[in-house]
Amino acid sequence: MARMPTAPEPGDAGAPTVGRDESVWVVIPLFNEASVVAGVIAELLTAFVHVVCVDDGSTDRSAEVAEAAGARVIRHPYNLGQGAALQTGISYARDQQGAEFIVTFDADGQHRVVDALAMVALARAEEVAVVFGSRFLDDRTRPGLLKKTVLKTAVWVTNMSTGLTLTDAHNGLRVIRTDAARFVNLKQDRMAHATEIVLQLGRSGLPYREFPVEVLYTDYSRGKGQSLLNSINILVDLVIN
Repeated sequence: MARMPTAPEPGDAGAPTVGRDESVWVVIPLFNEASVVAGVIAELLTAFVHVVCVDDGSTDRSAEVAEAAGARVIRHPYNLGQGAALQTGISYARDQQGAEFIVTFDADGQHRVVDALAMVALARAEEVAVVFGSRFLDDRTRPGLLKKTVLKTAVWVTNMSTGLTLTDAHNGLRVIRTDAARFVNLKQDRMAHATEIVLQLGRSGLPYREFPVEVLYTDYSRGKGQSLLNSINILVDLVIN
């Protein structure tokens, strides 16, 4: 069972909240990212008051590092998968007083805070319930041939199964209005959760948009073999599901 956070709220130490968005809750699935997550949280806290990390049974010091960096931390006692971590975080954030939007954000430094801010602004300006980040609406992101092929295949499968029209179905950067978030009830714990969340948000009938974002494939993520591993996981989950 997930344990509710015990860390001090961001801002408790006297950090000013002026200019930071208090109606947005950032949810970060966290698994063994102790070396980079503090930097991710620090950057997010320059723009948003509320950052929630769901530590999914990390075997390093990810949870402690995230707490020290100023995030609220919810712990899974053992690894349940990214889909389960997202569901825990979304369920927690959507029930918070004053919450208007939830931003899902990766822990490894591949997403940009400026993109999250622009997506929230778009959701407000155009009164859309969901904004999906897409790395394929411009040419800034270069994922490599194998990963691009797999991701494009995943887009085709997702669009066929959900009825939505997206260009990037496995991008972890999303903005979800809290009324739309109540339709999210993820059961898939592995990479298939990315298709499942699109399906559930599509069934809400609420308006959505895509927004061009840049995904940063860093030396750190490449060093973990993340790009190739995720490509293989996506293929396996597409076949199984």
